Amino acid sequence: MITDLREKPFFLSNEDVQWVKKTIAEMSIEEKIGQLFINLGKRGDECYIRDLVENYHIGGVRFTETDAEKIYEQNKMYQQFSKVPVLIAANCESGGDGACKQGTFVASEAQCASTGNIKAAYEMGRISGIEATAIGCNWTYGPMVDILFNWRNTIVNTRAFGNEPNDVMNMAKAYIEGVHKSNMLACAKHFPGDGVDERDHHLVMGCNDLTCEEWDDSFGKVYKELIDSGVESIMIGHIALPSYSKRFKPDITLEEIMPATLSPELVTDLLRKQLGFNGLVLTDASHMGGLISTKPRSEQVPGAIAAGCDMFLFFHDVKEDFQYMMDGYKKGIITEERLQDALEHILGMKAKLKLHKTHVAGVYAGDKDKLSLIGCKEHRDIAKTIADDSITLVKDAQKLLPININHKKRARLYYLESEPVSYASGTDPAKKIVIEELEKAGFELDVNESYYEMEEKGASPFNKFRAMELQTVEDFKEKYDVIFVFVHMKGYAQENNVRVKYSSPHSNELPWWVREVPTICVSLNYTNHLYDLPMMKTYINAYAPTRECIQATIEKILGESEFKGKYNDNVWCGRWDTRL
Repeated sequence: MITDLREKPFFLSNEDVQWVKKTIAEMSIEEKIGQLFINLGKRGDECYIRDLVENYHIGGVRFTETDAEKIYEQNKMYQQFSKVPVLIAANCESGGDGACKQGTFVASEAQCASTGNIKAAYEMGRISGIEATAIGCNWTYGPMVDILFNWRNTIVNTRAFGNEPNDVMNMAKAYIEGVHKSNMLACAKHFPGDGVDERDHHLVMGCNDLTCEEWDDSFGKVYKELIDSGVESIMIGHIALPSYSKRFKPDITLEEIMPATLSPELVTDLLRKQLGFNGLVLTDASHMGGLISTKPRSEQVPGAIAAGCDMFLFFHDVKEDFQYMMDGYKKGIITEERLQDALEHILGMKAKLKLHKTHVAGVYAGDKDKLSLIGCKEHRDIAKTIADDSITLVKDAQKLLPININHKKRARLYYLESEPVSYASGTDPAKKIVIEELEKAGFELDVNESYYEMEEKGASPFNKFRAMELQTVEDFKEKYDVIFVFVHMKGYAQENNVRVKYSSPHSNELPWWVREVPTICVSLNYTNHLYDLPMMKTYINAYAPTRECIQATIEKILGESEFKGKYNDNVWCGRWDTRL
């Protein structure tokens, strides 16, 4: 395909186009091949960075460092040592926290949706841009434009703007508008769309089973609007779309259906030609299960570029993957025309960012003073406002709220969390925030100790029995006025679906008290926990384990402010008993 870099989404001047063409023409084949890769930086030292940019000529980078000042310094080196400026990306799906640990968590996408106000998504994008560019980033892998049609899907549950295409589309456009207040590229993901399958394509190839017509009216509508609005890049998910694969390839067999990453009919025919996208296309992470199990690595690497992707996200082994890509070019898997097209998209985006204007080898144009903007009071205040607008009372069938603390002061807290990946890292730090905020509100709090906490203090085969111990019903009723259950389950690339899990079998966390003492249940993440907790008569979705969300939730429980958040029918999980 021939791309006019003067047109959307590049809008380059003749001078900019000349730089792109001239730079490509002067590249060696090794330099051209290197531009196709986005590296996941595992170190920040000069030796490591120089090797990547001088010997492998990488076109882009994501980093694993979390400290803002260290990220700034390593990003500075990436640009200083690169012959051609690099694209530096961050996963700012919810704010500047996706760029560095000091960044502002503004809101999750589900949280934005619950406000019913696109300004929340705009601020999420605007703050993401400010804080990410402060450390030298120029590309955000957001917004997510997956549509949560399947309530069982937990990989995009709170990361999606909802289950209505129009809502997703409008929120995504607002986010992108906010990002564009900074010199930052946006990236819509994960084409052709997650949220239909309940599985996680970090672990297995996802499958979007919509018909062509259903897809056109949902995901297709969203992507077409964003493309027409000028989104610069689109990330391809390791997700199959059989209906369109069969439409473009009528003779394709089930065995031949591949994730979009390796499907020319989805990237080139559907995205490029039918939807008219001329911007930069990149794969999702290449170490994900949805890709690694489909073909040999030697075929995956060049196959993604041949399918129509411009950049390949992450090396397995730098030297090996570089050679696989080079071999793919030499064998004709990647044609000369496809390579030129990909390079024009890559360098065209660098020119759009004016990196070629500011980039001088050995010099860095960043402003370290801007680090002070990261996590600043203005940004935290905006996060607090969005929290106040988003906290959602899903049901209060027992008419318990608001709580009069003078009458219901004696409280017990049960905190349900995911099992720690390592006890050396400790249990969930959000529990401490919950305790602090409940006590600050005036509750006389008794906190249940989980099996995980017992094991953290000292591993013992008897802890599982201690975790089963129960008080007598009458003593329990006499001792407490109200029970709080805070749920913070989280999962990422470990299991395909995350459900409520108690810390031990027959744990005393099982809600045996729910008919004995008034109980309030709060989710700090997923919105679908009523499926496992239908017995909870008062249930609140708070969306995130941040102090802002926890404070706002407790204020509303006490009647100090009203619940403003809105929910959709996904919260009922298709069950009648969850509504009672």
